[in-house]
Amino acid sequence: MRDYIHVTDLVEAHMKALNYLRRGGEPLIANCGYGRGYSVLEVLDAVRRAGPRRFEVNYGPRRPGDAASVVANATLARRLLGWTPRHNSLDLIVETAIAWEDSLVVRKTGGLRSLHDKLAAARF
Repeated sequence: MRDYIHVTDLVEAHMKALNYLRRGGEPLIANCGYGRGYSVLEVLDAVRRAGPRRFEVNYGPRRPGDAASVVANATLARRLLGWTPRHNSLDLIVETAIAWEDSLVVRKTGGLRSLHDKLAAARF
């Protein structure tokens, strides 16, 4: 279980932290997250819901040293910085990440519209 966060919410938290410091606030360490974790399988399901992507899933044991659950407590960021996350949706996080990756593929391939197009054009 991991507490994934939308990049836009993370950027906003950093901007609020900078403003807090510029106003004379003391340096701090604050968690940013939604307070809810998602499993790897939930993330894979969100990727499947985001579009026609085929991929193989290989199941295996947890890596040595991995915590079973990492979920943020953002109380300090909310209280001191006035930060309120706005994109608390795993589907939105995945859709945005895929759109970003697709835009990188377009730049690198000179015109293929998406990662899906690149994979469809490839010969295996």
